[in-house]
Amino acid sequence: MLTSGDPARNWAGNVTFGAERVHHPTSVDELRRIVASARRVRALGSGHSFNLLADTTGDLVRVDGLPRRVEIDAEGARVTVAGGMRYAEVAAALHTRGFALANMASLPHISVAGSVATGTHGSGDACRSLAAAVSGLELVGPEGDLVRMGRRTTPDAFPGAVVSLGGLGVVVAVTLDIEPAFEVAQWVYREVPLDALAERFPEIAGAAYSVSAFTGWHDGLATVVLKRRTDRDGTDHPGERWQGGELAREPWHPIPGMPPEYCTEQGGVPGPWHERLPHFRPEFTPSHGEELQSELFLPRAAVADGCAALRELGALLAPVLQVSEVRTVAADEMWLSPAYGRDTVAFHFTWVKNAEAVLPVLAAVEERLLPLGARPHWGKLTTTEPATVAGRYERLDDFRRLLAEHDPDGRFRNAYLDALLTGGTDRTHR
Repeated sequence: MLTSGDPARNWAGNVTFGAERVHHPTSVDELRRIVASARRVRALGSGHSFNLLADTTGDLVRVDGLPRRVEIDAEGARVTVAGGMRYAEVAAALHTRGFALANMASLPHISVAGSVATGTHGSGDACRSLAAAVSGLELVGPEGDLVRMGRRTTPDAFPGAVVSLGGLGVVVAVTLDIEPAFEVAQWVYREVPLDALAERFPEIAGAAYSVSAFTGWHDGLATVVLKRRTDRDGTDHPGERWQGGELAREPWHPIPGMPPEYCTEQGGVPGPWHERLPHFRPEFTPSHGEELQSELFLPRAAVADGCAALRELGALLAPVLQVSEVRTVAADEMWLSPAYGRDTVAFHFTWVKNAEAVLPVLAAVEERLLPLGARPHWGKLTTTEPATVAGRYERLDDFRRLLAEHDPDGRFRNAYLDALLTGGTDRTHR
């Protein structure tokens, strides 16, 4: 085990954590001893959050050094994996055995435990968040005890335990639903009018298993990516021209100027699910952290109003926005999931790496989208105060009680969680 007093930073480099010590345990027993002796402790996965959700004034533990686990239960259609593993590792191991996850996020580089704990998602009208695929958790509790929770074994608490923001303990293993492996082919349509996106959104979003629309909001145009499951949607595209756009003939990257080789294969070439559902290849690091991100989740019925508001802000967005992505997420039952209880449209923003310039623009975006029912992504930038965020979640009181039961002394709490749970003001969420 390696323990360091050097400061840890997140992937983008915009956050320096305030931990007294950073631990890299190589076994669960080492991790249990660290947790049992800590005053306050937080876990850090792949560091792809853009705020201080993982911060602590006590001990920070990185779980990516724990032993790898990929234990497939074919009969039960589930796999148990080490929480610190990245989705790319898990997906490759599953595929070689003929299995798949139902969905993946844009980046396969992110850790399983960190992704599900923050409500991260992919895209698709029928695809729920990554957390909805979780059927079991193993975590180290506040006394260093090993706690197991499951969809069947602890049904009352489990919906609050998956998207837990790290508040219940350090997750060491996650059990995920799996299905037989499948193939996906993806096509890219350039210059789809934003008018078409807003007016015919159900048709566009429903045109493939996974659909994403990319835009800058200022020029009236979008690029739409269709990811079709060959076993369900067929193997062909909807036409050379579709929804006013034109089928791309060359590889394309969502961020202008970035190499398209970073992206998963396009052009309708069928390939394994894990090599098409993410936007980016695992062997490359998109943007190398030269970006900031935020995301707002709205009821799907509000998509036209959301698009209209962002088009009105197009000139304000242009100097600081690299690209914005529109995706759909099916409703789930996880108490703190941004898609809890409602089919959702997610507006994602990839900003330039300049917080001073970005935050006022983000505040203007949130001022327009919050009245439409928006919930900010837990792991990304927001200017919304914790009390306002808390009010967006009907089951927050249940989550408070769950934390009080499992961590009565607040060992896994930090300023971010304290402000959220007490309705206070905390600037560290930015």
